Amino acid sequence: MKAIRFAVVGFGHIGRRHAALIAAHPEAQLVAVCDALPIDDLIGPEDATLKDIYYQGLDSLLGVDFDVACICTPNGLHARQAIRCLAAGRHVVIEKPIALSVAECDELIAASHQHGREVFGVMQNRYSPASAWLKELVDEGRFGRVLQVHVDCFWNRDERYYHSSEKGQHAWHGDPALDGGVLFTQFAHFIDLLCWTFGKLEVLTAYAVNQTHADLHPFPDTGMVQFKLAGDAVGSLNYSTVVWDQNFESTLSVLGSRGTVKLGGQYMNELRYCHVEGIEKPSLPPSAPPNNYGPYQGSAANHHFVIDNVVNVLKGLEAVATTAEEGREVVRLITAIHEKSEPH
Repeated sequence: MKAIRFAVVGFGHIGRRHAALIAAHPEAQLVAVCDALPIDDLIGPEDATLKDIYYQGLDSLLGVDFDVACICTPNGLHARQAIRCLAAGRHVVIEKPIALSVAECDELIAASHQHGREVFGVMQNRYSPASAWLKELVDEGRFGRVLQVHVDCFWNRDERYYHSSEKGQHAWHGDPALDGGVLFTQFAHFIDLLCWTFGKLEVLTAYAVNQTHADLHPFPDTGMVQFKLAGDAVGSLNYSTVVWDQNFESTLSVLGSRGTVKLGGQYMNELRYCHVEGIEKPSLPPSAPPNNYGPYQGSAANHHFVIDNVVNVLKGLEAVATTAEEGREVVRLITAIHEKSEPH
């Protein structure tokens, strides 16, 4: 079978990562990169080989022959650009979030069905060994009855992130229409782990406030959420980007009738506590390091698993790992938190 031909739409930090992983994959081929900015604003001497496959604007890109578009643009552009690529007969990989509204998700899913093309969400934290192990325990019922689930995410995002001097790279951060807020841009991966592991959540109460970022963006930087899971299980989410200088931690605690587990570390990628009936605390493989963006860091660098999945799905070897419907559930939950957080 011929190599799967990829195009990367959006050539900022994450677009460059997609491009590098595609170029390194033995069964993939990078045939195009695309951005709204002129080529000289984005590609330096180290990327000289990309100049021959660079296209400015999606219109010019869609005239190229390729199989899969990786949508790596600002959040608010994801759905509309993905829908255009689907309508043009391409499969799409969409960076998180797949959209900023449930309505956009529904349009995206409808376009996927209409044009017979796949949508691959990017939720790479699922591939962290600790997350995969916890999901397996829950699926096997090893906790007995899940009683409580608590998530705490405390990160740093300051003027270095919102006012980067790197030309063209971060102008959209903090823009409500393109960014969507910290739950979409910083914490969607951890909300996905909640949904992926425990199913549909119902938001009971939520409160949000902008404590330290009023001069950087108009949306809240901090929030507290209470939610309900299946049965009588309850949980909480506390999140913030006010931490000084660097990310602090992201933790997930599960309390069940037959055991307790806590994942921790800056990126929820370490098994910190395990006391479950009949289970010894395992020695898990180390997780991938975080994506490094200079003055700040992101979640685990597991994108190679996403590219592997795309290739294997299109070769007929496996199913889509993160579906558009799963991406929609993350958007639905974040939207519900935002609605509950608004003053009444």
